[in-house]
Amino acid sequence: MNAIEAIRQRRAVKQYDPDHRLSADEVSLLLDVAAQAPSSFNIQHWRLVNVTDPLLRAQLREAAYDQAQVTEASLLFVICSDIKAWEKDPQRYWVNAPQEAQDILVPWIRPFYEGNEQLQRDEAMRSVGLILQTLMIGAKAIGYDSCPMIGFDMAKVGELIKLPKDYAVGAMLVIGKAINPAWPKPGYISKSEMVVENHF
Repeated sequence: MNAIEAIRQRRAVKQYDPDHRLSADEVSLLLDVAAQAPSSFNIQHWRLVNVTDPLLRAQLREAAYDQAQVTEASLLFVICSDIKAWEKDPQRYWVNAPQEAQDILVPWIRPFYEGNEQLQRDEAMRSVGLILQTLMIGAKAIGYDSCPMIGFDMAKVGELIKLPKDYAVGAMLVIGKAINPAWPKPGYISKSEMVVENHF
């Protein structure tokens, strides 16, 4: 499936075949695709907790107000963000870039983020959104459905996954084989409302 069709067909699916498992190759492909997501200064703030323990899945389902897809989908990722990734050996984010690019961009990272807690968190959460969308389109392109989730107790989920200091939980994402389609698309605002030319 091409990218345009994957975007158009992607839906937040709630019901999955609990017996289906993605192959190791499929999971590897999805993670490779996920790694292609863009991020500010290529910092790659995202950290994916791949939840495979059935007991932990059950606990996370409870923290997600008993949403069945948490335990029934093939994959469950808790997508977190390292808010302080910008200060953790930033040279490594540019190791394969031409030296002239490294010399320009790496020195900009610290002064851009340092002392601006709001920007640090905003960028970290933007990265969560970018990898979420990349994973969902990638899953659809290889024949799977997905559901991004924020309907859960963030503090409880953080506790259950032993979230490190300076990290934040951004969302959960399930991926699997749908057994029922999503309901019809609910509707879109008009393009004239969506797009403002030059200024409001």
